[in-house]
Amino acid sequence: MHHGPVDPLFNLAIPGTNYHLPIYNFVITSWVIMFILAFTAWLATKNMKRLPQGIQNVWEYIVEGLFGFFGGMMGEDRARKYGPFLATCFLYILLSNYSGLIPGAAMIKGFVPPTSNVSITGALAILVFLSIFYFGIRAKGFGFFKHFFQPMAFLFILNLIEELVRPVSLSLRLYGNVYGEETIIGELGKMVPLLVPLPMMVLGVLLGAIQAFVFTLLASTYIAGATEEHH
Repeated sequence: MHHGPVDPLFNLAIPGTNYHLPIYNFVITSWVIMFILAFTAWLATKNMKRLPQGIQNVWEYIVEGLFGFFGGMMGEDRARKYGPFLATCFLYILLSNYSGLIPGAAMIKGFVPPTSNVSITGALAILVFLSIFYFGIRAKGFGFFKHFFQPMAFLFILNLIEELVRPVSLSLRLYGNVYGEETIIGELGKMVPLLVPLPMMVLGVLLGAIQAFVFTLLASTYIAGATEEHH
Protein backbone atom coordinates (compact mmCIF):
# COMPACT_ATOMS: atom_id res chain seq x y z
CA MET A 1 0.00 0.00 0.00
CA HIS A 2 1.07 3.56 -0.52
CA HIS A 3 -0.35 7.02 -0.10
CA GLY A 4 1.05 8.36 -3.30
CA PRO A 5 3.19 11.38 -4.05
CA VAL A 6 2.44 14.85 -2.79
CA ASP A 7 2.89 16.26 -6.28
CA PRO A 8 -0.14 16.10 -8.60
CA LEU A 9 -0.31 13.38 -11.25
CA PHE A 10 -1.05 16.00 -13.88
CA ASN A 11 -2.42 19.50 -14.30
CA LEU A 12 -5.73 20.15 -16.02
CA ALA A 13 -5.76 23.34 -18.11
CA ILE A 14 -8.77 25.61 -17.56
CA PRO A 15 -10.01 26.90 -20.94
CA GLY A 16 -9.74 30.65 -21.36
CA THR A 17 -7.36 31.08 -18.44
CA ASN A 18 -3.72 30.51 -17.63
CA TYR A 19 -4.64 28.46 -14.59
CA HIS A 20 -3.92 24.74 -14.38
CA LEU A 21 -5.93 22.65 -11.91
CA PRO A 22 -3.73 20.07 -10.16
CA ILE A 23 -5.19 16.54 -10.18
CA TYR A 24 -3.96 14.28 -7.38
CA ASN A 25 -3.95 10.49 -7.08
CA PHE A 26 -6.70 10.36 -4.45
CA VAL A 27 -8.90 12.49 -6.73
CA ILE A 28 -8.58 9.90 -9.52
CA THR A 29 -9.67 7.11 -7.17
CA SER A 30 -12.54 9.26 -5.93
CA TRP A 31 -13.74 9.79 -9.51
CA VAL A 32 -13.64 6.03 -10.13
CA ILE A 33 -15.69 5.35 -7.00
CA MET A 34 -18.26 8.01 -7.88
CA PHE A 35 -18.55 6.55 -11.39
CA ILE A 36 -19.08 3.04 -10.01
CA LEU A 37 -21.83 4.22 -7.66
CA ALA A 38 -23.56 6.33 -10.31
CA PHE A 39 -23.28 3.73 -13.08
CA THR A 40 -24.49 0.78 -11.01
CA ALA A 41 -27.37 2.87 -9.62
CA TRP A 42 -28.32 3.79 -13.19
CA LEU A 43 -28.22 0.14 -14.24
CA ALA A 44 -30.41 -0.81 -11.28
CA THR A 45 -33.06 1.82 -12.03
CA LYS A 46 -33.14 2.09 -15.83
CA ASN A 47 -35.50 -0.87 -16.22
CA MET A 48 -37.03 -1.46 -12.81
CA LYS A 49 -39.33 -4.45 -12.31
CA ARG A 50 -41.92 -5.21 -9.66
CA LEU A 51 -40.01 -8.39 -8.82
CA PRO A 52 -36.39 -7.18 -8.64
CA GLN A 53 -33.64 -9.25 -10.17
CA GLY A 54 -29.90 -8.94 -10.53
CA ILE A 55 -28.39 -5.57 -9.75
CA GLN A 56 -31.79 -4.03 -8.99
CA ASN A 57 -32.24 -6.64 -6.25
CA VAL A 58 -28.79 -5.83 -4.82
CA TRP A 59 -29.43 -2.10 -4.74
CA GLU A 60 -32.90 -2.50 -3.23
CA TYR A 61 -31.44 -4.70 -0.49
CA ILE A 62 -28.76 -2.09 0.27
CA VAL A 63 -31.18 0.86 0.20
CA GLU A 64 -33.81 -0.89 2.32
CA GLY A 65 -31.18 -1.88 4.88
CA LEU A 66 -29.76 1.63 5.14
CA PHE A 67 -33.17 3.32 5.22
CA GLY A 68 -34.30 0.86 7.89
CA PHE A 69 -31.30 1.84 10.01
CA PHE A 70 -31.89 5.57 9.51
CA GLY A 71 -35.59 5.05 10.25
CA GLY A 72 -34.69 3.64 13.62
CA MET A 73 -32.56 6.72 14.29
CA MET A 74 -34.85 9.52 13.14
CA GLY A 75 -38.19 8.00 12.17
CA GLU A 76 -39.40 6.80 8.78
CA ASP A 77 -40.54 10.21 7.52
CA ARG A 78 -37.20 11.88 8.11
CA ALA A 79 -35.34 8.80 6.89
CA ARG A 80 -37.04 9.20 3.51
CA LYS A 81 -36.03 12.89 3.42
CA TYR A 82 -32.44 12.62 4.57
CA GLY A 83 -31.67 8.96 3.83
CA PRO A 84 -30.44 9.52 0.25
CA PHE A 85 -27.74 11.93 1.45
CA LEU A 86 -26.69 9.74 4.37
CA ALA A 87 -26.72 6.53 2.30
CA THR A 88 -24.57 8.17 -0.37
CA CYS A 89 -22.04 9.22 2.27
CA PHE A 90 -21.95 5.70 3.71
CA LEU A 91 -21.48 3.96 0.36
CA TYR A 92 -18.83 6.42 -0.83
CA ILE A 93 -16.83 6.10 2.39
CA LEU A 94 -17.19 2.31 2.40
CA LEU A 95 -15.90 1.95 -1.16
CA SER A 96 -13.15 4.46 -0.48
CA ASN A 97 -11.99 2.49 2.55
CA TYR A 98 -12.13 -0.80 0.67
CA SER A 99 -10.33 0.54 -2.40
CA GLY A 100 -7.03 0.30 -0.52
CA LEU A 101 -7.59 -3.42 0.08
CA ILE A 102 -7.81 -4.37 -3.59
CA PRO A 103 -4.88 -6.72 -4.39
CA GLY A 104 -2.35 -4.93 -6.55
CA ALA A 105 -4.00 -1.54 -6.11
CA ALA A 106 -0.80 -0.07 -4.76
CA MET A 107 0.91 -0.87 -8.07
CA ILE A 108 -1.53 1.26 -10.05
CA LYS A 109 -0.42 4.85 -10.45
CA GLY A 110 -3.05 7.22 -9.19
CA PHE A 111 -4.91 4.59 -7.15
CA VAL A 112 -5.01 5.74 -3.52
CA PRO A 113 -7.88 5.38 -0.98
CA PRO A 114 -9.51 8.83 -0.94
CA THR A 115 -10.33 8.61 2.77
CA SER A 116 -6.61 8.31 3.57
CA ASN A 117 -6.31 11.98 2.59
CA VAL A 118 -7.51 14.67 4.97
CA SER A 119 -8.73 16.82 2.06
CA ILE A 120 -11.39 14.23 1.20
CA THR A 121 -12.46 13.53 4.77
CA GLY A 122 -12.54 17.28 5.39
CA ALA A 123 -14.78 17.81 2.37
CA LEU A 124 -17.14 15.06 3.57
CA ALA A 125 -17.30 16.61 7.03
CA ILE A 126 -18.02 20.05 5.57
CA LEU A 127 -20.86 18.57 3.51
CA VAL A 128 -22.35 17.11 6.68
CA PHE A 129 -21.87 20.43 8.49
CA LEU A 130 -23.66 22.35 5.72
CA SER A 131 -26.40 19.72 5.49
CA ILE A 132 -27.17 20.19 9.20
CA PHE A 133 -27.91 23.88 8.59
CA TYR A 134 -29.71 23.24 5.29
CA PHE A 135 -31.99 20.49 6.60
CA GLY A 136 -32.45 22.28 9.93
CA ILE A 137 -33.56 25.55 8.31
CA ARG A 138 -35.85 23.70 5.89
CA ALA A 139 -37.49 21.86 8.78
CA LYS A 140 -37.73 24.70 11.30
CA GLY A 141 -37.11 27.92 9.42
CA PHE A 142 -35.06 30.44 11.34
CA GLY A 143 -36.26 28.76 14.52
CA PHE A 144 -33.38 26.34 13.87
CA PHE A 145 -30.99 28.88 15.37
CA LYS A 146 -32.79 28.88 18.73
CA HIS A 147 -30.76 25.90 19.92
CA PHE A 148 -27.63 28.06 19.90
CA PHE A 149 -29.12 30.05 22.79
CA GLN A 150 -30.38 27.10 24.83
CA PRO A 151 -30.63 26.41 27.68
CA MET A 152 -29.25 29.88 28.42
CA ALA A 153 -28.47 32.74 26.00
CA PHE A 154 -24.98 33.30 27.44
CA LEU A 155 -24.04 29.77 26.28
CA PHE A 156 -24.20 30.90 22.64
CA ILE A 157 -20.41 30.90 22.22
CA LEU A 158 -20.03 27.40 23.68
CA ASN A 159 -22.86 26.06 21.52
CA LEU A 160 -21.33 27.64 18.43
CA ILE A 161 -17.90 26.17 19.20
CA GLU A 162 -19.50 22.75 19.67
CA GLU A 163 -21.15 23.07 16.25
CA LEU A 164 -17.86 24.08 14.59
CA VAL A 165 -15.90 21.27 16.24
CA ARG A 166 -18.18 18.60 14.79
CA PRO A 167 -16.81 18.67 11.21
CA VAL A 168 -13.23 18.74 12.52
CA SER A 169 -13.91 15.70 14.69
CA LEU A 170 -15.66 13.83 11.85
CA SER A 171 -12.84 14.57 9.43
CA LEU A 172 -9.89 13.71 11.67
CA ARG A 173 -11.49 10.56 13.08
CA LEU A 174 -12.07 9.07 9.63
CA TYR A 175 -8.75 10.25 8.21
CA GLY A 176 -6.68 9.10 11.18
CA ASN A 177 -8.11 5.59 11.22
CA VAL A 178 -7.87 4.99 7.49
CA TYR A 179 -4.42 6.57 7.13
CA GLY A 180 -3.10 4.63 10.12
CA GLU A 181 -4.43 1.36 8.75
CA GLU A 182 -2.94 2.03 5.31
CA THR A 183 0.42 2.93 6.83
CA ILE A 184 0.60 -0.23 8.95
CA ILE A 185 -0.34 -2.49 6.05
CA GLY A 186 2.15 -0.72 3.79
CA GLU A 187 5.04 -1.10 6.25
CA LEU A 188 4.23 -4.74 6.94
CA GLY A 189 4.06 -5.35 3.20
CA LYS A 190 7.59 -4.04 2.79
CA MET A 191 8.98 -6.30 5.53
CA VAL A 192 7.11 -9.53 4.75
CA PRO A 193 5.23 -9.00 1.49
CA LEU A 194 3.38 -12.32 1.36
CA LEU A 195 1.97 -13.34 4.73
CA VAL A 196 2.06 -10.67 7.40
CA PRO A 197 -0.20 -8.05 5.70
CA LEU A 198 -3.00 -10.58 5.17
CA PRO A 199 -4.37 -10.52 8.74
CA MET A 200 -4.30 -6.72 8.64
CA MET A 201 -6.14 -6.71 5.32
CA VAL A 202 -8.81 -8.99 6.78
CA LEU A 203 -9.06 -6.68 9.76
CA GLY A 204 -9.18 -3.76 7.32
CA VAL A 205 -12.41 -5.16 5.83
CA LEU A 206 -14.03 -4.95 9.25
CA LEU A 207 -12.52 -1.59 10.16
CA GLY A 208 -13.46 -0.07 6.80
CA ALA A 209 -17.11 -0.90 7.42
CA ILE A 210 -16.95 0.32 11.02
CA GLN A 211 -15.47 3.69 10.03
CA ALA A 212 -18.13 4.22 7.35
CA PHE A 213 -20.79 3.22 9.88
CA VAL A 214 -19.48 5.54 12.62
CA PHE A 215 -19.21 8.55 10.29
CA THR A 216 -22.74 8.04 8.98
CA LEU A 217 -24.12 7.29 12.45
CA LEU A 218 -22.77 10.58 13.78
CA ALA A 219 -23.99 12.47 10.71
CA SER A 220 -27.50 11.02 11.09
CA THR A 221 -27.48 11.91 14.79
CA TYR A 222 -26.54 15.51 14.02
CA ILE A 223 -29.18 15.84 11.31
CA ALA A 224 -31.82 14.20 13.49
CA GLY A 225 -31.06 16.67 16.27
CA ALA A 226 -31.20 19.63 13.88
CA THR A 227 -34.57 18.63 12.42
CA GLU A 228 -36.27 17.37 15.58
CA GLU A 229 -39.47 19.18 16.48
CA HIS A 230 -39.83 19.99 20.17
CA HIS A 231 -43.34 20.10 21.54
